[in-house]
Amino acid sequence: MASNYYDVAYELEKAVRESNEYQTLKKLYDDVNSDKMAKQLFDQFRDLQMDIQQKQMSGIEITQEEMEHAQQQVALVQKHELIAKLMEAEQRMSMVIGELNRIIMKPLDDLYGPMQP
Repeated sequence: MASNYYDVAYELEKAVRESNEYQTLKKLYDDVNSDKMAKQLFDQFRDLQMDIQQKQMSGIEITQEEMEHAQQQVALVQKHELIAKLMEAEQRMSMVIGELNRIIMKPLDDLYGPMQP
């Protein structure tokens, strides 16, 4: 019976890959990567994002200067049309994944009650 979970999970993976949300995200990601300036700007943004997340997870305080720099980077990438569209598609895909996660976790929520972050 347990292997059935994996079969269903792989079917779900396939469905996600075939979804309009994922296909749109993939196309926009490819578009950003094929535009040299957009790719460079997006990579810098992602590197900064990862650096801040790593510091937060390590318990290292984020300085005011780092926060201001991050806010400037966000404003900059949001002004770039390709990157802005990619970020919107990422948000939609994230919402789909979140909803799928809620569905998958429903049996545990029913058993223990919803987990509050």
